[in-house]
Amino acid sequence: MHFKIYIYLFATILLFASCDKVITLPIENNDSQVVIEGNITDKLGPYFVKLSRSINLNASNLYPVIENGIVIISDNTGIKDTLKHLNKGVYFTRLTRGVNGRTYFLEVIIDGKKYTAQSTMPYKVNLDSLRINTFPINSENQYSVIPVYTDPIDLGNSYRFIQKINDTLDNNYNIFNDNLNNGKINQRPLNGGNQDINIKLFDRVSVEMQCISKSAHLFFYTLSQQDGAGPGGGTAPTNPPNNIVGGALGLFSAHTSQTKEIQVPIFF
Repeated sequence: MHFKIYIYLFATILLFASCDKVITLPIENNDSQVVIEGNITDKLGPYFVKLSRSINLNASNLYPVIENGIVIISDNTGIKDTLKHLNKGVYFTRLTRGVNGRTYFLEVIIDGKKYTAQSTMPYKVNLDSLRINTFPINSENQYSVIPVYTDPIDLGNSYRFIQKINDTLDNNYNIFNDNLNNGKINQRPLNGGNQDINIKLFDRVSVEMQCISKSAHLFFYTLSQQDGAGPGGGTAPTNPPNNIVGGALGLFSAHTSQTKEIQVPIFF
């Protein structure tokens, strides 16, 4: 994921009867920062790390990629993997295997500066099935999907759900944890689309369930609050906290992945 540094300027303009001059304050360009996006899953590799740079507020929406970085992933079993550059700032693994419970260490060197991160892949919680939740709004039925899984009795599990409706990605953030339903069967529906994409009769809905680390949960939860899902319509954008040491933006995540699909029927 790429990031921009958001700047919010609050200025009070005073207008007097004898003066019609408006005073404005200039907005300075922010410094470009390294962005590191790395994911390891329990599916068969290769896995990928993307390196790029953020852009300033006034730049076009083109993020410069970094093609001269050194990227190394190692784990707590002693495997060390120097990634090979593929193209457009994307580097891929050759030796790394994604295993539940294993800890992975990322080292990135760019122009002589080192960035590090680590992530332990949680143990997989099985996604048993998907079911359709129907509810009336303005005399019309609306639909959402409930992922059915049983949270383990041990407290501290975090989840991310990625939803596609007829192969179109729903950009809503669905970030759960077990603070309220520890050890129970999930009854919480996913956020269901928006004005441009929502679930209708006969739609096919695909849901990927990720078991994520606490650092990944905090990262995505912060993004969800900034995206308008928080109280009062969201919070002021800022850089979400991440697990990368050295000053880079982005996230290094080791997580499980499983996907199921359901179609919305006429009868429930």
